Amino acid sequence: MLVNRARKGDQAAFDALLRRHYNHIYAICRRLAGNEADALDAAQEALITLVRRIDRFDGRSKFTTWMHRVVTNACLDELRRRGRRPVPSPVEEQPLAAVERPVAESAGDRVDIEAALAQLPEAFRVPVVLCDQLGLTYEEIAEEMDIAIGTVRSRISRGRRRLAELLSGNPDNPSQRHTGKKP
Repeated sequence: MLVNRARKGDQAAFDALLRRHYNHIYAICRRLAGNEADALDAAQEALITLVRRIDRFDGRSKFTTWMHRVVTNACLDELRRRGRRPVPSPVEEQPLAAVERPVAESAGDRVDIEAALAQLPEAFRVPVVLCDQLGLTYEEIAEEMDIAIGTVRSRISRGRRRLAELLSGNPDNPSQRHTGKKP
């Protein structure tokens, strides 16, 4: 198995492992960072972290679960360290990895979703991306973020609601649709 060989110091196995997962790593960083430039920087930091910490992977979970946690933390640390906030890209320059769930029918929809995701607070954006884009279970997200499952559910629910508000074109209060009547 590639992971075991990489853990034992086999550089060729580790290179193959990173190549196999790079698109997924980039996709996580792209969704969390909200723009191309920060995603590339964060992905680079994530790769460095994976190289430095492969010996800490103990095999109790799937490699991809461990990798998600390392990449998510490395990405968020990189963004915090540089004081960056997610900023939506005006144009999707590169398609996200094929391993992600499809979330939109058109490129325009993807750009709208990217922009809306970038406006979510980090506490909501991270669990929504991990669940809806990367397909992690609530349990995996709770483990990755080191928070309770109930907190994951709440944050995903609130994040999805806020995304719906932003995508509906009424970011202030979509529950009160304009009906022409005064409240």
